[in-house]
Amino acid sequence: MEGIPVLIIDWTRRALPAMLDDLKTVVELETHSFDKAMLVKGLRSIRARAVDLLGMPDEEVLHDCGQYGDVLELTYQGTAPGTVLMLSHYDTVWPTGTLAGWPFAVVDDKITGPGVFDMKAGLVQSIWALRGLRELGLPHPSVRFLFNGDEEIGSPASREHIEAASADVLASLVFEASLNGALKTARKGVGLFNVRVTGVEAHAGLDPYAGASAIHALAEIVTTLAGAASRARGTTVNVGLISGGTGRNVAAGHASCGVDVRVTEPSEMGRIDNVFADLRASDPRVTISVTGEWNRPPMIPNPASQRLFKEAQEVAAEFGWLLDEASVGGASDGNFISALGRPVLDGMGAVGDGAHARHEHVLIDQIHERTALTIGLVTALA
Repeated sequence: MEGIPVLIIDWTRRALPAMLDDLKTVVELETHSFDKAMLVKGLRSIRARAVDLLGMPDEEVLHDCGQYGDVLELTYQGTAPGTVLMLSHYDTVWPTGTLAGWPFAVVDDKITGPGVFDMKAGLVQSIWALRGLRELGLPHPSVRFLFNGDEEIGSPASREHIEAASADVLASLVFEASLNGALKTARKGVGLFNVRVTGVEAHAGLDPYAGASAIHALAEIVTTLAGAASRARGTTVNVGLISGGTGRNVAAGHASCGVDVRVTEPSEMGRIDNVFADLRASDPRVTISVTGEWNRPPMIPNPASQRLFKEAQEVAAEFGWLLDEASVGGASDGNFISALGRPVLDGMGAVGDGAHARHEHVLIDQIHERTALTIGLVTALA
């Protein structure tokens, strides 16, 4: 690759203004995970820009995902054997209308706006990477883009399409944001559960012992769940939602809580399942039901992914950059691919901070460098 890194960097630097224009367009199309109409509009815009930059794809598949954001696959024929999957989600956590009070803006060396870091900058970078490969005439495998619109709510409709699209590829590159530039090679698995408690209502003053408070029982349950966390094993249990009762002078007849569980070790999934199964209240008149499931398995670096990361490090070194790896608590669609033993690199997207927060931003000067890294890695895979 002697001399090629300089050519790639020069090209991505020249392309940066146009990339920023595209990023502005994508951010200003608000695509909240629960707004199907805006998700449809946003995906159409992304497809149109991809076609403008790359021409008509050699293969195109649109998967109707019902109430969720649809999945679009665009495949462009390469000049070398094999295929690389570039995976990006276009939905965000920000409700439609957020943009009115928090517009896309360039502030010094940063760009802010809802969804700019998680993960619309990465999505734009992925499309421009293929544009760069073509304009520079670099050898590259075929590229299959997959854009899904339900990642922020667990990818309930897109998981099967992601797993199918990653089955026959040389590598899957996930354009989620980086961790201060580091690629994410390990992520926790996530379980989302709901606990519902049914008690016996009674007047808290006139007949206090006739009641069996669901809220009192839920307090016991929350303590049990919190105690199931294990810092040593990397397991967290967060009871993030609680509701119940009808009045302060009524023994509550119902109560419920929403629980987020994160695990590093696959064996912990079974242990936590047993904790939920064994939940009991001290008052035998109270009944407990648990619903929910493990949303994503842990991403544990498999041998194929470890080799892929080493290759990415070597490519970065040719640019004169040090590329680190990181383990994070958040999950992504890369978890699905990793659990199947397939090569995947996550965190190929933006450098910045503030995912799901009002200080969300990306660093402008890193956009063209991350695009250059993608170009270098994909041509190396050829």
